[in-house]
Amino acid sequence: MSTIQTVRYQNLGWEVAADLYFPADFDAAKQYPAIVSTHPIGSCKEQTAGNVYARALADEGFVVLVHDASFQGASGGSPRNIEDPAIRVSDIRFAIDYLQSLSYIDAQRIGAIGVCGGGAYTIHAGITDHRLKALVSITGVNYGRLIREGFAQFQPRQLAQQIADMRTAQAQGAARDSADLLPPSVAAARDAGISDIDVLEATEYYKTARGQQPNGATSQLMSFTGAAMGWDAFTNAETLLTQPLMVVIGSKAGGFGAYRDGWEIYSRAASEHKQIVVAEGWSHYDLYDKAEPVAIAMAEVAPFFHKHL
Repeated sequence: MSTIQTVRYQNLGWEVAADLYFPADFDAAKQYPAIVSTHPIGSCKEQTAGNVYARALADEGFVVLVHDASFQGASGGSPRNIEDPAIRVSDIRFAIDYLQSLSYIDAQRIGAIGVCGGGAYTIHAGITDHRLKALVSITGVNYGRLIREGFAQFQPRQLAQQIADMRTAQAQGAARDSADLLPPSVAAARDAGISDIDVLEATEYYKTARGQQPNGATSQLMSFTGAAMGWDAFTNAETLLTQPLMVVIGSKAGGFGAYRDGWEIYSRAASEHKQIVVAEGWSHYDLYDKAEPVAIAMAEVAPFFHKHL
């Protein structure tokens, strides 16, 4: 069984908290291929990116680093609960830096995997950081698109103005309040008339013992989301995304848009070696932790990384 070591390392002006997952037969005198694993929006390193995918990849012989995003979880940074795509991508770069400083890591054999928003952040990192040699997106969501569409109820200019008003009020003394992105329970969501499969299943994952973790806040400081409004995960993919790429999606599409985003980046990537895996009959949140769809994903992901790292 894989073992875990919690580490801290320097980011910009704060430290990052991360877990290193090691293969069962780990020997620090040897060198290993490594993988950076990036958690979803509102999540933390102890959830799907860590306890499911990092563990499974460590069992395959890789050293896997899964970090808490800056301003979130056990990582530093203030104010808390900022979700800034540029910083989330920068977090991946610092994770690569840290791995490349370790004597037991082969600095030329580092890949990356991410889940939900973390999947699109992983792709965006790979577009301009070619230290990453292979990329996997698990039900990846383009956060910039989601903000402009679903979060904004397809009225992005109005949301931009609301964010500007919140930021102005806070600059003048108003409290910085983080908003919970999800209803408190599935029952509350249904009572509110919510029927979207992604919202209901996200609530069932994050708000129950199934996936709930102390640092999985599902909260966001909405006044700081202006940076996401003009961001796009797939910019320049046609030119610069050349690494081997695997995109895993479920066939049951929901409102967060992983199904459409998966097909979009698969079609746009300049990668010579690219593959899309569709888990038939499974949804976005099924791919977080349910045994059968995770097995479908790992049956392709593990050989992909073994081949390209």
